[in-house]
Amino acid sequence: MHLLLLALFFSIAILVFKSVHSIIWVPWRIQQHFKTQGIGGPGYRPISGNVGEFLRLYAEAQTKSMGGLQHDILHRVLPYYSRWSGAYGKTFIWWFGTKPRLALADPESIREVFLNTGVCYDKVGFSPLSRPLFGDGLGGLNGEKWALHRRITNQAFNMERVKGWVPEIVASTRKMLEEWEEVRRGRDKLEREVHRELQNLSADIISRTAFGSSFQEGKHIFELQEQQMHLIAKALRSIQIPGFRYLPTKKNRERWRLEKETQESIQRLIDNNNKTKENSKNLVNLLLSAYKNQHGEEERLTVQEVIDECKTFYFAGKETTANLLTWALILLAIHQEWQTKAREEVVQVYGHTMSSSADNLSKLKTVGMIINETLRLYPPTQTMSRVPTKSVKLGRVDVPAGTQIYATMIAVHHDTQIWGEDANEFNPFRFKEPRKQLASFFPFGLGPRICVGQNLAMVEAKIILVMIIQQYSFVLSPTYVHAPTQILTLQPQYGAHILFTRI
Repeated sequence: MHLLLLALFFSIAILVFKSVHSIIWVPWRIQQHFKTQGIGGPGYRPISGNVGEFLRLYAEAQTKSMGGLQHDILHRVLPYYSRWSGAYGKTFIWWFGTKPRLALADPESIREVFLNTGVCYDKVGFSPLSRPLFGDGLGGLNGEKWALHRRITNQAFNMERVKGWVPEIVASTRKMLEEWEEVRRGRDKLEREVHRELQNLSADIISRTAFGSSFQEGKHIFELQEQQMHLIAKALRSIQIPGFRYLPTKKNRERWRLEKETQESIQRLIDNNNKTKENSKNLVNLLLSAYKNQHGEEERLTVQEVIDECKTFYFAGKETTANLLTWALILLAIHQEWQTKAREEVVQVYGHTMSSSADNLSKLKTVGMIINETLRLYPPTQTMSRVPTKSVKLGRVDVPAGTQIYATMIAVHHDTQIWGEDANEFNPFRFKEPRKQLASFFPFGLGPRICVGQNLAMVEAKIILVMIIQQYSFVLSPTYVHAPTQILTLQPQYGAHILFTRI
């Protein structure tokens, strides 16, 4: 009996020691390590870290309007960074639970992290809660598995493949505009909530390019993914109790149902695609195809890996393009002089009808500048993360292995020291010449992990913007409220209501 009690005592003592070590000693030591190097931040609190204040700042930001149509949005979109960088400088350490996060907004340090091939920086892994949305796709993979997926997806999304999808992009956009005309007939103006419209359009385009004639079935997956996104966005902003995701709570059961239904829907589409073999250029066939690597060896993805990549492309493809176009239309509705410049260029290059080929897209210099300036002011994502697998020297700072490094893209994009005193104003002329400093503008990421779907996103955005500008002039609706918010991606909190007039 005494031996049993002694064993129990030692077990409890070891558990307490390990808990104190990981919850108190390690964070205190890391905090002191950065403090001695001049890197401050909000003080660590056991277990929760700074999550309480993080959530409070977000909640406060969501209740406040922008007070006009200004583009200085950092304080609303990333309120924690705005508050803490004001107190501790652009580089500071904060705590998500017991995990240290080093915030960066210095282009030189960001370039060193994302372009350095000599040090192993892994992607910060997805939270288990976010896996239903992305699966084991490119966004969360590391090492050789990531390299295999990247090699295959690079070939599926090269520019020649993307050009082959232009007829589908044009057809989907034309269909949307014809529906607008049906609604507008007999009226001078047409009001549309373009964020929802553009999400539906982007979903239609990706469904067509991914699954060919099965695109209507594919659109159902977007509905499932959107429901999953809102559940996950809430969960990711809070500390999760270990094992909690396995409990059959109401939200967990809903997440499980959505994941199962999404998985089954994609599997059915792949099976149907394999049976018909009607379109060898659609994305699913390209991902399922075998490719030869640099050694001449054949390699391919499994069906499950293709399903995971489809999840990623469904979410990222829809959100990136829809959000980019939404903010572009809002900016052009505000800045009429640039809307006029863009229309004059479009008419000069294409006349009043968009071609069903990719010819002449490179001639759209003004449209390209507008898209880049939109991506600068309203990038689809606000941060990029990496974690060093061993201790590294980042500039003058020693960073311990396991420290999560977060590059604050939106802070860099709005930095007056980089872009000038008018950094928060819309001025596409900034992009008349190519940017020399890579890490000052990186809406699609940097380095080897740069967004694999960038070509498709840019081609799609140009074509849709051209076709809208050809047919309509537009202004903001009086009901529009300027309230950018982050729900995994940067979106207008209350939608984007715009008034269109047929030209």
